[in-house]
Amino acid sequence: MPHPIALLTERRYAANTAAPDDWYLGNILRDENLLIAALTELGISSERVDWSRADVDWASYPLAVFRTTWDYFDRFAEFAPWLARVQTMTRLCNDATTIHWNMDKHYLADLEARGLPVVPSRFVERGTTMHLRELLETADWDEAVIKPCISGGARHTYRVNRANAAEIEATVRPLLAAEAFLVQPFVPAIMTQGEDSLMVFGGRYSHAIRKIAKPGDFRVQDDHGGTAHAYDATAAQIELAERAIAACDPRPTYGRVDLVQDETGQWALMELELIEPELWLRYHPPSAAKFARAIAELL
Repeated sequence: MPHPIALLTERRYAANTAAPDDWYLGNILRDENLLIAALTELGISSERVDWSRADVDWASYPLAVFRTTWDYFDRFAEFAPWLARVQTMTRLCNDATTIHWNMDKHYLADLEARGLPVVPSRFVERGTTMHLRELLETADWDEAVIKPCISGGARHTYRVNRANAAEIEATVRPLLAAEAFLVQPFVPAIMTQGEDSLMVFGGRYSHAIRKIAKPGDFRVQDDHGGTAHAYDATAAQIELAERAIAACDPRPTYGRVDLVQDETGQWALMELELIEPELWLRYHPPSAAKFARAIAELL
């Protein structure tokens, strides 16, 4: 086989075996092993590589695929120069242009301008003064969710209403010196039916899962007690997911489209994850072959 491609991870998850009680790494490795096996079937060797390792010769890899680099937003001062350097040494999947665009949630404004139904989004820019209660009143939102524009895993994500706006504003204000924030109306369906994630490879829908928050919470991530469940996406969701991916230029090799149902019953885009999305291959093992074929087409 030719030199392997790199499946990018981070130092917390770089091990290739998980302890019996480490369910989190176990889930990561189940997905990775499915993808590695599917790539092998196509004659493509691969290996998992910590993006932050100083001894890696990135030019020796024909391709680097972002998989579980889930610390990039916490280590952005390291990640940004690493990305600038590595994109000149090897090909990235997804494309470097896509990575730069998608890592900042301002991309949602671009998608809305391209005709996609996006959960309404207001941005509080870095270095500005925020008046959160005034923002809620102007937008006519009773409740909202505020989170950093570069983030993941519900980092610094808060549910805010007019009663607690001053408290949340005090928490976020010092953070605004270094980063911008996104504010979106709170979608009640998150609490009742959850958030649906549709996986798309090579522009075509593959499979879906439904993420449900633990009782009393709104954060669907398993880091916060949320659970994922196999789910059959509707035709309307599939059409929207594929349209969202098609709206990107260049078209991503892979992506995850997170959808919620608004109060009118219409599907709206919550997030478009093109950097290091969890893809839940283990919930639909044949999807690994679809992912592998999309990578092979890029090679």
